[in-house]
Amino acid sequence: MGKVVFVTGASSGIGLAIANYLSEKGLVVYGSCRDANCNREYNFNMLPLELTNTDSIKAAIDIIIKNEGKLDVLINNAGVGITGPVEETPTDEIKKSFDINLFGLIDVMKAVLPPMREQKSGLIINITSIASYMGLPFRGVYSSLKGAVRILTESISMEVKKFGINVVNLAPGDFKTNIAKGRYHTPVDEKSVYNKAYQRNLNLMNEHVSDGEDPILVAKYVYKIINSDSPKIHYRVGSLSQKASIFLKRILPNKVYEKMLMNYYRI
Repeated sequence: MGKVVFVTGASSGIGLAIANYLSEKGLVVYGSCRDANCNREYNFNMLPLELTNTDSIKAAIDIIIKNEGKLDVLINNAGVGITGPVEETPTDEIKKSFDINLFGLIDVMKAVLPPMREQKSGLIINITSIASYMGLPFRGVYSSLKGAVRILTESISMEVKKFGINVVNLAPGDFKTNIAKGRYHTPVDEKSVYNKAYQRNLNLMNEHVSDGEDPILVAKYVYKIINSDSPKIHYRVGSLSQKASIFLKRILPNKVYEKMLMNYYRI
């Protein structure tokens, strides 16, 4: 019997690419979607799921276990983007982003760990971002919540390894998806002291996504991790320059690295 995989946020973008690719490779794939995106036909099994509702999460996992008798791999991909100067970003929107991207992700892990522990095996891949390795201007909330997931992954990895479960982090760079469409953008206020810099960087973010690489590259990386006998905790996939930015942060003095980012983003 092939491995059973659950991909959250599989109705579009990276999640859709992952679910389609794994299905083509012969894995038994279940994806999740929000109600508005479930009225389509997919090449894999699709389940409605609301990350801020633990009953919805449990119902989806129960269906997979009932149908397949096991769950081998969870790919925690679902999430939303958020941009804006931290000072001007509404606190309610910040909390909403953390509810979905962090607490929702945690609740999905909580739901899959008992059946994985019972079968004495399992793999959880948390999809974060290259942005999780650094604080980026006007993406402070997004960087911080993805950074939280990256650190959380390290902790849970140690806690569950003795049960035969591996928890890893995969951080993509910029890929061509529709993330900008669903992202919360703090309104650009003409009277704001951040106006010009924020608008310039908002345009730059959208350009990076539009010019990004094909998300199939992320899907192939996920497939590689699934087939690894001894997966690492951290993986990164993206352009050479994006990966290099992480390396530079490790070796450069903090002030030098900060100045480099400020020059790039023209702050």
